[in-house]
Amino acid sequence: MAGLAVAAAAAAVVNVRSRKAERENPPIGRFVEVCGGRLHYIELGHGAPLVVLHGNSSLSIDFLLSGVVPIVASRYRVIVFDRPGYGYSDPLPGDCCRPEAQARLIHSALRRMGVQEAIVLGHSWGALVAIALALESPQAVRGLILESGFLYPQPRIGMAVLSQAARPVIGGLARQTFLPLTARAVWPLIMRLLFGPAPVPKHFRRFPPWMVLRPSQIRTSAIELGLAGSATRRLSRRYRELRLPVAILAGRGDRIVDPKKHSGRLHAELRRSTFRVLDGVGHMVHHSNPKAVADAVDEVNRLGRLPPQSADEPGAGAGPLTG
Repeated sequence: MAGLAVAAAAAAVVNVRSRKAERENPPIGRFVEVCGGRLHYIELGHGAPLVVLHGNSSLSIDFLLSGVVPIVASRYRVIVFDRPGYGYSDPLPGDCCRPEAQARLIHSALRRMGVQEAIVLGHSWGALVAIALALESPQAVRGLILESGFLYPQPRIGMAVLSQAARPVIGGLARQTFLPLTARAVWPLIMRLLFGPAPVPKHFRRFPPWMVLRPSQIRTSAIELGLAGSATRRLSRRYRELRLPVAILAGRGDRIVDPKKHSGRLHAELRRSTFRVLDGVGHMVHHSNPKAVADAVDEVNRLGRLPPQSADEPGAGAGPLTG
């Protein structure tokens, strides 16, 4: 009985905190209806379309808080999505969280918004969705910027454990009770892990933790973590099909994704890619060095206007750059 009382009390706290977070952080963008659901997006600026896809356990506001969007919105039409199941976008059924399914949904949304071709920036898990979009709908993507991408199979105990939160009964109970409370208690440690070795920037204090700790969003995050192995195995077999310009960015100190085993390996496979490794930076490159990300967008925009044969010109598939 005592255990049930504790669980009920924890569930009540999680519910109150989640609803409070939604009241304090209402949707500030627009919605587009696709495949029977809605995607929430925020649009800023004018010019060539730039689509931004956040990572696992995140929100569109992540990129709005970084310095990247204010820089690029002066010359691009920036469209920052809440990916399916995150923020205020409707979730997809379990197996439809695959990167390919998300890519098809985003492509449908872009078509409804009148966007025929776009540059696509993807961070972490969002990099997988960006690649899937380029592979599934190559005519819709001019070029890619892949930041801190999780791109190849890499068994990790932590991911396997966290993915259990997607299970219907035990996972559902954990999502509704102790898991959000535990995550909130160790939030400062998680942030240091994500940003380190760079400091957590002051502007990130405006990020709303309880928006990503809502039970529904924890479920989406856990499903993606559970799909990471199969998704990277499936997509990595097709990376060589990419013929568009790709700018790859990674922090040398990334403690979440090994930059050599993921970003560096992808660069070695592609003909039209550049690879920049940033010193003193971790997983959150767009916060720690927003100018580098904005420069990569400009680079891809320029190269995307060149004819396909430019892939054979000097500089295509250039060696790693360091900064």
